[in-house]
Amino acid sequence: MNASQVLAQFQATGVQTCFHDRHIDPQIYAGLDGTNWRLADYEARGGYKALRKILTEGLTPDQVIAEVKSSGLRGRGGAGFPTGLKWSFMPRQFPGQKYLVCNSDEGEPGTCKDRDILQFNPHIVIEGMAIAAYAMGISVGYNYIHGEIFQTYDRFEEALEEARAAGYLGDKIMGSGYNFQLHAAHGFGAYICGEETALLESLEGKKGQPRFKPPFPASFGLYGKPTTINNTETFAAVPWIINNGGQAYLECGKPNNGGTKIYSVSGDVELPGNYEVPMGTPFSKLLELAGGVRKGRTLKAVIPGGSSAPVLPADIMMSCTMDYDSIAKAGSMLGSGAVIVMDDSRSMVESLKRLSYFYMHESCGQCTPCREGTGWLWRLVDRIDRGVGKASDMDLLNSVADNIQGRTICALGDAAAMPVRAMIKHFRHEFEAKIPGYVPKAPAKA
Repeated sequence: MNASQVLAQFQATGVQTCFHDRHIDPQIYAGLDGTNWRLADYEARGGYKALRKILTEGLTPDQVIAEVKSSGLRGRGGAGFPTGLKWSFMPRQFPGQKYLVCNSDEGEPGTCKDRDILQFNPHIVIEGMAIAAYAMGISVGYNYIHGEIFQTYDRFEEALEEARAAGYLGDKIMGSGYNFQLHAAHGFGAYICGEETALLESLEGKKGQPRFKPPFPASFGLYGKPTTINNTETFAAVPWIINNGGQAYLECGKPNNGGTKIYSVSGDVELPGNYEVPMGTPFSKLLELAGGVRKGRTLKAVIPGGSSAPVLPADIMMSCTMDYDSIAKAGSMLGSGAVIVMDDSRSMVESLKRLSYFYMHESCGQCTPCREGTGWLWRLVDRIDRGVGKASDMDLLNSVADNIQGRTICALGDAAAMPVRAMIKHFRHEFEAKIPGYVPKAPAKA
């Protein structure tokens, strides 16, 4: 789908347009066709204007952080932590080296937004990182890119060379006293390296396994130095905020959920793809933009934030707006914004089996509950799906999930357990129907 088609859909559905130059901007950048990613194209769209504004007008680091705080921008990688607040944790007077890291290790099933930002608009990430580094007094940064999108990694390297040659990176940027060196690094396709401390371990050349926290990266990060880590989409939002003001960005969304968000809509829809809409947009509108449920079938369930987010039945999801608070209130997470749509032809048992296999395969094996428990979850769901499950398996599934969740160093254990518990909570009858001779327990007496 091209930019003009997206704009036409927004106009037809009445959804407010408040885009900025991250992925596409239908109102201004209708000519984008995938070839307009180079520096000259970005500059023609006002690129590096925000960085120039900071350096020529003499905005202080405190002023930059205050603007980002006022925008209501929350981390777009999954956790949704306030970005300006995270930046304020960096000890700016630290005497040694500090680091800035972009987490582009996009491995969450259903998520493909960061790849597109880097592929079609890499300079906006570079500018956003340069601004963030200025705000925190950092002179060295890295963009850690998922190892299975090597073409995108090559493109980002080309964009870095363009930025260096033009004086947007390096020493004395734009004739100022500000220095910032930015490098690209690629992963090797390990899901676990999307976890920020496992990413740091990998950057250091070690096995990508999560670290115990505390200490947190803000005080002990890359090479043991203070480090701030943000997601690709988060950095891409920063230039617009500086150019237009934090309040304007906040007003694009809703209180506590400022700006727009890119949603990767996949599954049983007519027009799967990335859609950037204001935070707080009703899910029904997002589904309409994606062409609705495929072939006229009925919506059954939605995973709203990537495969690790708890599934929500159709009736609950249709009452939600697409923002952190609404989805959390409904019992799930906005996460990475990967919206996986499932129609009434989908078996929840088969769907959970595929998810459980993924987490069993991607567990790094460091924590016993995750290393052993993810295998148990997959084997239990697999035998239920094959029709050889036992009546006790339902309680056992919940028990294993309970013994994983909250008992591991990183959140992969939770990511494996939460889909299981949510599937059983909302679609228990489908699991019971596949267990031979299953007799539901009688409800407890009051």
